[in-house]
Amino acid sequence: MATIINADTSAGLKLTSDTSGEIKLQSAGADIATVSSTGLAMASGKTLTGGGKILQVVQNQKTDTFTSTTVLTSTVEVTGANATITPSSSSSKVLVMISGAFGVSTANYGVALQLKRGTTLISMGDLRGSETRAAAGSPVKGAGWAENFAITFLDSPSTTSATTYKLFLGVESGATASIGGSYASADTYNMSIPTNIVLMEVAG
Repeated sequence: MATIINADTSAGLKLTSDTSGEIKLQSAGADIATVSSTGLAMASGKTLTGGGKILQVVQNQKTDTFTSTTVLTSTVEVTGANATITPSSSSSKVLVMISGAFGVSTANYGVALQLKRGTTLISMGDLRGSETRAAAGSPVKGAGWAENFAITFLDSPSTTSATTYKLFLGVESGATASIGGSYASADTYNMSIPTNIVLMEVAG
């Protein structure tokens, strides 16, 4: 049976607890929010107000290597380099942060990284001639080298549906690109570097 810890009868607000260990904030008998050992959960249709607040954080880390020969300007999805978030409000923004390192099999060949929300490309430079529009990328000096990258983008998905952000990879014709560090792995100075994806829902 729920126990009233505190009540504001003028506003009709109640703070209750029960044997499950949850604390509920209610108004007129309807749940507004629940606090438990896993954190704060808003009731269906309820959101925190005030722009700029971080409402939830999702993280995924890819520790293995992915390679591709997909030729620019095309790219291919990097397996495991994705994360999904379900915004609590359609006015929320999503701060996308991806970091890691890429390599290439042949010295001075170009690599490009693209970011997609579902099937939509986001966070890209303007089109210039025949260049590849990308969120990050660079030629790499050799198979033993790794180029660090970081992509940060404040997105406005305008939805309350599950939304997946994905990393895509392409390489100049004649070479193989890698995500996860240097392409070569035979020596102690070659590097294995995780790919980190963090999504933060920011109140609109």
